[in-house]
Amino acid sequence: MKIYKYFILALVVILIDQASKVLVHHHMDLHEEITIVGGERFGFKLHYLLNPGMAFGIRWNNEFGKLALTAFRILAMGGIAYYLWKMAQRHAHTGFLWCMALILGGAVGNVIDSTFYGVWFNNHPVDSPTPWFHGQVIDMLFFPLFDLTWPKWVPVVGGEYFLFFSPVFNIADSSIFVGVVVILLFQRRFFGEHISDTVPPELHTTHTDTQEPSSKETIEKPADSTSSSR
Repeated sequence: MKIYKYFILALVVILIDQASKVLVHHHMDLHEEITIVGGERFGFKLHYLLNPGMAFGIRWNNEFGKLALTAFRILAMGGIAYYLWKMAQRHAHTGFLWCMALILGGAVGNVIDSTFYGVWFNNHPVDSPTPWFHGQVIDMLFFPLFDLTWPKWVPVVGGEYFLFFSPVFNIADSSIFVGVVVILLFQRRFFGEHISDTVPPELHTTHTDTQEPSSKETIEKPADSTSSSR
């Protein structure tokens, strides 16, 4: 159960992610927006979008890119699951394992979209050669908090409109993001306590041996001074 609990968390993430996507698909129209918290412009909203590319609305607008992305997601899913299993067997830090479970759940959630949604929901691009592996990921979480127009003197973006936070994403994206950020923030805690396990035993022995002569010398010195005085 110690190892399986991490995979149970990944399964919970998958179920929540897929349930939210199915509900949005069946109860909202494409590009429809529903305000949950806040006003008309800013707050927390549900905004139904289809994303044929990567996380947070990033897209690859070519046939090879989409197939490569789906293949990469499947390989990454298997690699993350194997890595999580091995690290759990090696008794890695519990926090690290929980984060890897979040990442695994998010990865599987988006793999399901890319692999099957083109068939289940018929949401594959019109020009795709097959609905398999060409499904578009359903995004719906939208948090526009504030907007501004950059001053014209600002390099590159001067005079342009800026909205924070503009990407639309889903539960799977959020799970991956949270897992990665927590690992980055607490990496010293997650990995620092295992540094001593990687130090060869002979180094510990050598350190002890080098300390013993100095302690003996401190004991023998008073004896030498006494004998010399006699």
